[in-house]
Amino acid sequence: METPGSQSSLHRANLERVVRAVRLAGSLTQAEIARTTGLSAATVSNIVRELKDGGTVEVTPTSAGGRRARSVSLSGDAGIVIGVDFGHTHLRVAIGNLAHQVLAEESEPLDVDASSSQGFDRAEELVNRLIAATSVDRSKIAGVGVGVPGPIDVESGTLGSSAILPGWIGARPAEELRLRLGVPVHVDNDANLGALGELVWGSGKGVRDLAYIKVASGVGAGLVINGKIYRGPGGTAGEIGHITLDESGPVCRCGNRGCLETFAAARYVLPLLQPGHGPDLTLEGVVRLARDGDAGCRRVISDVGRHIGSGVANLCNLLNPSRVVLGGDLAEAGELVLAPIRESVGRYAIPSAARQLSVLPGALGGRAEVLGALALALSEMGDSTLLDGSLPAVAPAFT
Repeated sequence: METPGSQSSLHRANLERVVRAVRLAGSLTQAEIARTTGLSAATVSNIVRELKDGGTVEVTPTSAGGRRARSVSLSGDAGIVIGVDFGHTHLRVAIGNLAHQVLAEESEPLDVDASSSQGFDRAEELVNRLIAATSVDRSKIAGVGVGVPGPIDVESGTLGSSAILPGWIGARPAEELRLRLGVPVHVDNDANLGALGELVWGSGKGVRDLAYIKVASGVGAGLVINGKIYRGPGGTAGEIGHITLDESGPVCRCGNRGCLETFAAARYVLPLLQPGHGPDLTLEGVVRLARDGDAGCRRVISDVGRHIGSGVANLCNLLNPSRVVLGGDLAEAGELVLAPIRESVGRYAIPSAARQLSVLPGALGGRAEVLGALALALSEMGDSTLLDGSLPAVAPAFT
């Protein structure tokens, strides 16, 4: 038995610190592990050797700053995580291992008018199909991360009333999928998972404070503060789409007038251009036309950028992030939308906050949310289970 404060309990704690650092980052050099954990280089070297001998981590030669180094990652067969992203018009599923390697990924259309039970049926089928295709051992599944387009009540686990999918309001995704798949399931809104995906794999890598702005059928933000997703006590932090820009503006789906979403989301922007481009015009199509020089599409994208920049300026004044990452289809417009965002930030944000901010397009495109779901599952699993050679038991449902 380990006594708190004993040498054995301290060693165990150090083992878990190293495993956690590697698990969250994907791979780190031993020097990076030392900086991340605060442990000495000698202690890290001994722990890595012990973990390697036990099969928990893999060590490969690399270079850092032009010098030889050793990269440490969790063993590829130590466990499996699954990511599920429910979008307004799509379902995407990915399977990855604890070394942050994506083993399989697939997406398919999702009917926006479908009920939540139909969505869960489709997700279960797609997960099972990918498991079969990759010959994954189900006993090694450590958990599932799920993204949904709306706020999740942290107490009940239900999807809030401002969700984009009308047939899903009141659904309990974590409980439903846990019962279907038989493994722990963790749920968050799609903007938070987009932020997590870009933080781990994309344009947010290496920063501690960022905002991920997703513009699609709605407008939302995922907030990262000191390296962690900030959700707020009720799980609704980041609803930037409902910042009021004009009290006399259009009525928003939330019931207020003139929200940012009514000036930037696809459902409000597309009708401005459809008379000249047809009823089947999509936001992706607007971006493509704008890049090809269409004057109307370029003007609308510029206007949307200025409105988003006003919301970003508010974020700068309140939270002072070092980076804003723009996701969703709109990010493909590049400087056509990024330049107006920066212009509005420069105009409305406190000068010191604006100077410290960089505004970048997302690097992951439509994959940001499903990769964020993988990262969520990775972040929620325990380190002691890896060291003990067993995966966690099924988490209890929300009550």
